[in-house]
Amino acid sequence: MKTLDIARRAGRNLGRAKLRTFLTSVAIAVGGFAIMASVMAGEGARQYIDRIISGNVNPNGIMITKDKKLTGMQAGAGQSDIREYNPNSLNQYGKDYQALTADDIAALKARSDIKDVVPLYQLQPKYLAFRAVEGKQYVASVMMRDPSLSLNVAAGRSFGPGNGLAADEAIVPESYLAALGKNPSQVVGTKLAITVTQPPQKVDQATLARVMQQQGEAGVRQLLEDKTLTKEFTIVAVAKKSPDQMAVPSSIYVSAAAARELSDFSTAGTDMHQKYLVATGVAHGKTPEEVKRALEGSSFHAVTSRDLQGLLFNFVNTLQMIVFGFGGLALIVSIFGIVNTQYISVLERTQQIGLMKALGASRRDIGRLFRYEAAWVGLLGGALGVLGAWGAGVALNPAISQQLNLGQHSLLVFVPEAAGLVVLGLMLVAILAGFLPSRKAAKLDPIEALRTE
Repeated sequence: MKTLDIARRAGRNLGRAKLRTFLTSVAIAVGGFAIMASVMAGEGARQYIDRIISGNVNPNGIMITKDKKLTGMQAGAGQSDIREYNPNSLNQYGKDYQALTADDIAALKARSDIKDVVPLYQLQPKYLAFRAVEGKQYVASVMMRDPSLSLNVAAGRSFGPGNGLAADEAIVPESYLAALGKNPSQVVGTKLAITVTQPPQKVDQATLARVMQQQGEAGVRQLLEDKTLTKEFTIVAVAKKSPDQMAVPSSIYVSAAAARELSDFSTAGTDMHQKYLVATGVAHGKTPEEVKRALEGSSFHAVTSRDLQGLLFNFVNTLQMIVFGFGGLALIVSIFGIVNTQYISVLERTQQIGLMKALGASRRDIGRLFRYEAAWVGLLGGALGVLGAWGAGVALNPAISQQLNLGQHSLLVFVPEAAGLVVLGLMLVAILAGFLPSRKAAKLDPIEALRTE
């Protein structure tokens, strides 16, 4: 018998038991739906990560540190109760990290393969005051703006890549305005004052005695109390979240020059003065990966945009494999359904099988007939599962995009190539499941089969 003839006969045989065929296919469709849905979610998540990386990280940018724990998941690792003192370390959240010093920053700036090296300044303002809101002081996060990245604004000046801030300019996030009772246009152009404190400097006894003699108790009190610096900025824009940002902007942005001034003043006389956990730079003349390898040979460690992308992709892949596992369990159940259905079909069609053999059908043809029937079941189940996943994506994507603020982008992205592979894979699984029933049918003795009532 020709292959096409066997395939047609297999389809007709299944058509005579439509309900049983449909129910068996639905069992496969459940697994196919789970697998295709995980593929769609994984593809959407990867596209989302790509947009986040490209929108929030300079593709040629490099994050540089002296402590390898800061370059990956090791940052959360514990440490021993006792350790050697390191004067060039910084303590963050109860953990010590090797810090970059001013000499390290100078060495990085002197390299020909890196440009625009800027340390990440530690900014901890005591309070800040908005001139548009009289009589109130606030506590908020302040950080340095990376001029290589674009910024989505609700009002004020637009900020694309390469547009930096002047030393007396600042950007505030839209999320602050509810607490201020203002709208974006009302705060743009107004003043913002940021106040930082400097702890008392270490003073020896001779200095204390001299100040006491010259200025009295008031001079000593002034020498030992905290000093403050208030720097005034003009608010030039209000930042808002874009679909390609992971979180709503929650920090006030200032320029690198202003951040350095505030940081140097607040850390003067302390162990944290001119010490930094991280510095950023841009690869120059080489790829970021080449610069990273060169830095690792000079006691520095680096992270590139590809490293961040890989870290996030690993997380997505892990979640995707979990969903794949549930789909696999559903397929295992469907395999038993196919085996059971085809065994029943063999028993019901014993006389038909005997007649076919008596008319010249070979054992190979009989076996292929049942395997093709299993393939048809796999094709139908795979198509139902893939179409169900596509339909679920079409129905759910608008709500998901609105909930996650993805804009015009979708989280469940249908991939035709993956859909074809899923259907093909389910057909192969069904064929394997139909191997034992097809073998039993092929081995039937034609005379005994014809005698069966």
